[in-house]
Amino acid sequence: MTRPRPARRSRRATVILRLSVALGLAAGSLITAQTATAAPAPAPAPAGHGPGGMQGMSAQPPLTASQKADLLQVAKDTWNFFKQDVDPTTHLPLDNLGPAATRGGYTSAANIGVYLEAVVSAGDLGIIKRPEERALISSTLTGVAALRSSHGFLFQWYDTGTGHTILNPGAADCSTETTPKQDNCSFLSAVDNGWYASGLLVARQALPELRKQIDALIAPMDFSIFYDDRAQTACNTNPDIAGNQPTGQMYGGYYADQGPAGYHNGAIYSDPRIAMYIGMGLHQMPGDVWWRTWRTLPPQQCSTDPDFSWQGQWPVAGDWQKYTDPQSGKVFNVWEGHYTYPGTSLTFLPTWGGGMFEATLANEIVPETTWGQNGFGLADVRTAQVQEKYATQTLGYPVWGMSPSSTADDTGGYGVYGAAGQKFPAGQALAQCPACSAEDVVTPHASFTTLGVLPQDSYANIAKLRSLYPGIYSADGGFFDAVNPASGSIGHRRLVLDQSMIMMSIDNALQNGALRQHFADDPASWAAKTYLSMETMTLK
Repeated sequence: MTRPRPARRSRRATVILRLSVALGLAAGSLITAQTATAAPAPAPAPAGHGPGGMQGMSAQPPLTASQKADLLQVAKDTWNFFKQDVDPTTHLPLDNLGPAATRGGYTSAANIGVYLEAVVSAGDLGIIKRPEERALISSTLTGVAALRSSHGFLFQWYDTGTGHTILNPGAADCSTETTPKQDNCSFLSAVDNGWYASGLLVARQALPELRKQIDALIAPMDFSIFYDDRAQTACNTNPDIAGNQPTGQMYGGYYADQGPAGYHNGAIYSDPRIAMYIGMGLHQMPGDVWWRTWRTLPPQQCSTDPDFSWQGQWPVAGDWQKYTDPQSGKVFNVWEGHYTYPGTSLTFLPTWGGGMFEATLANEIVPETTWGQNGFGLADVRTAQVQEKYATQTLGYPVWGMSPSSTADDTGGYGVYGAAGQKFPAGQALAQCPACSAEDVVTPHASFTTLGVLPQDSYANIAKLRSLYPGIYSADGGFFDAVNPASGSIGHRRLVLDQSMIMMSIDNALQNGALRQHFADDPASWAAKTYLSMETMTLK
């Protein structure tokens, strides 16, 4: 089978790119807008708590008052990072700070989206007053409105000092590129713009007085450019299309004035699903994208389908289930597969490289654990359990939480890390691509994103990171990004993406899912609620 060439993407998005392209499938052209239809009535929230809450999914006791006080102080210290991280002229968030005086003077769509969510979180937590929250977000939105964009979306990299698009951090201004190319000067990332859009949706609910400014940025967005609307078949792929490609899935991106990227976000259990939630919610992607995207890489339905027996576990346990799409009435055959932790009955939904934020980041915005208790909400719980078990019991680390992050040194590098299961025999790995991640770095943001599903274990792990590796934390910005749990080596760098995850997670943990509630209050959340509530996975 073919393995498409990766598009040139952001540092952070490397993990998503590997997830998308290494499925062994190419992509082609797309483009059609889904006709707006009336939203079906969403399923009711589970009894006992609203969409923001998480109580129903965890068997662990909730956080105590003293634990919450500790986490609030972490949030206050983390907010000190954001005080230093925004360019005073453009009001755009810098990608990173550190080591030492190093400043990453560039940003991306995802950085901007999660920064907006971090500011809202600071407001929810009472760290900043509402006038400051409003002023910070409004100033950034003004800066964003001046950026070069296409179809309402942001390009891959911007210089935070000038607001100009750049090819790569430290590389040429895109104005020097006179002939359009398929590179970062024209690339619109589906996942990064999904996070950008999520920040806008959250902000317009948290600060309705900014609705006019925010709606002006949302109005031109057209998620249909990311949807592959070519003919579908009863097979996993369409053999009549060159490259035997999947259809009905989401492309990884789009090259402005040129067409879609040459790959799909083919596995749904990764953070590109944020773009699916919003694309469907805005009536710009049909429900097909939800059902045609794979949970685990599926067994063949037709002899022409790709052979996915190379993935981390094979044969994949599970079964085919039929779902009727609530909008179109079409029936989809979905492979509800799962992996099993070796030597146990613990079943889980794997991510591509075993990284934590691939699985759990979307759950900080979309209330998966309340709206999808038989599906993705349960998968989020199992991811945390697998990460903890593997790192502490198999790798023998005193702490857990592996996810793409900075390297655990002061080179300023970035690495793809995850609980991939490399210590297990072939055919018993924990990730779909166990060779695609390293297993020697723990990042604090990982255990913050599991506070809602394993509150006591996650809090204990956060506390242990500080006690065992005291250099990983300082009051002028909170946690540094990475530690090697065996050697104790620390990467003294902070990323706006990862610091924002920490702020978002603490907001949800201390304010009963406040950030999720902002999303749930937005009309575009209907699709997430509807589709999450429909699905029943084979997790036991």
